[in-house]
Amino acid sequence: MTWSTGLAGLAAGLVISVATTPAGVSGAVFLLPVQLSVLGVPSPAVTPTNLLFNVVAGPGALLRHHRAGLLRDPLTRRLVSGTLPGVVVGAAVRVFAVPGATVFRLLIAVLLVPLGLWLIRRTVRPARGTGGKEPSPRAVTGLALAVGAVGGVYGIGGGSLLGPLLVGRGMSVARVAPAALASTFVTSVAGAGAFALLSLAGTGDVAPDWYLGLACGLGGLIGGYLGARLQPRLPETGLRLLLGSLATGVGVLYAVQALG
Repeated sequence: MTWSTGLAGLAAGLVISVATTPAGVSGAVFLLPVQLSVLGVPSPAVTPTNLLFNVVAGPGALLRHHRAGLLRDPLTRRLVSGTLPGVVVGAAVRVFAVPGATVFRLLIAVLLVPLGLWLIRRTVRPARGTGGKEPSPRAVTGLALAVGAVGGVYGIGGGSLLGPLLVGRGMSVARVAPAALASTFVTSVAGAGAFALLSLAGTGDVAPDWYLGLACGLGGLIGGYLGARLQPRLPETGLRLLLGSLATGVGVLYAVQALG
């Protein structure tokens, strides 16, 4: 890896993390096309490289949220307790049979695009006389388990799915964001470890691009801290619009990749 590639990765990780962290999304899904098309990371090595980005970048935002006391919310424990075993289940499913990548991308697009547009519409034109009822603790843990399994199978951070789903069910972005980022960090550590072990026994581009992943992660570490610091200064309406836009953008990105 050249110095220019490393600096480009650091800058990309920083800018993306500043924009996505306030909404509880790690930004790895937006970094993926940059790594493939601009930085030249081969597939499937781009997946563990993205997970490595999450592992390195995550502590920046989490440190800020920890200092603010936002990680003590029971929601954080519920999401982590669901996503961690979910990753194990997903890894086991991956060994036997999973849908193709195209099917997966289309399913994510079908889920996130309408959800993101609905969040934007509901924020701009809130329904009168209807208060969002938060899901039960059992429902939250079950949702985290399902998202963790998806992350284990496909190697994605769960924040881009958990964030809009929980906010759409009536939770505030300010509460969901720290918990979603914590669960993404846990699933990424487990996923990156699994890919590292597989690379020892497998062939081909299975191992992450360590230097580029660390460079992007360092940018994400700084950007995540700045984004978490920025979050309390953003109004709830702005955060909801940001999350809805990110969900829609991720869905459109996956649709383009599946149909392209």
